[in-house]
Amino acid sequence: MFITFEGIDGSGKSTQAKTLVSTLQAQGKSCIWTREPGGSEGAEVIRKLLVEGDPDRWSAETEILLFNAARRDHLEKTIDPALRRGATVICDRFVDSTRVYQGVARADLRPLVDLIHETMIQREADLTFIIDIDPEIALNRGLARKSGEDRFEDMGLGFQKCLRAGFLELAEQHPDRCCIIDGGQSIEAVERAILHAYTRVTS
Repeated sequence: MFITFEGIDGSGKSTQAKTLVSTLQAQGKSCIWTREPGGSEGAEVIRKLLVEGDPDRWSAETEILLFNAARRDHLEKTIDPALRRGATVICDRFVDSTRVYQGVARADLRPLVDLIHETMIQREADLTFIIDIDPEIALNRGLARKSGEDRFEDMGLGFQKCLRAGFLELAEQHPDRCCIIDGGQSIEAVERAILHAYTRVTS
């Protein structure tokens, strides 16, 4: 399976993605964790261009091209090889983030995002967990990390609110694969909700 985790910055999706990997590996399943942008040597180089620096460093159109360049390398070097050998791939962000960040919140470019994806990537997740949380709480979490990768957090609370709305709309558009998880619960409760949903889908 190809499983993705989505949500606004600071939603806790990265923690939950890694937890699910650990849980499945403990059950004896072949499973890998990866992330976007990044997940392969070439894509990690592009990641630094995207998540660091001034918020106005790139236009939304340039971001779409950079994300897809990174995603293509990630797909070729990491995702597809793992799926071919029978592993479950759990990815922290994938095309849904581009659909929401550059296709809705930053600019009205969803048709362009989908066109490039259909042309160059041609891969969708089998299951997508969207961790939903109050944008103000998530923004405070994200900025508190001081990771140096806070270019999108620096776009402010209004931007995070647009992102949340975009992810919820995306879940409505793809109910067959998208599962909304309440990220306002305790970490343990979120873990249980994710594992329950995963078990329901795969059993």
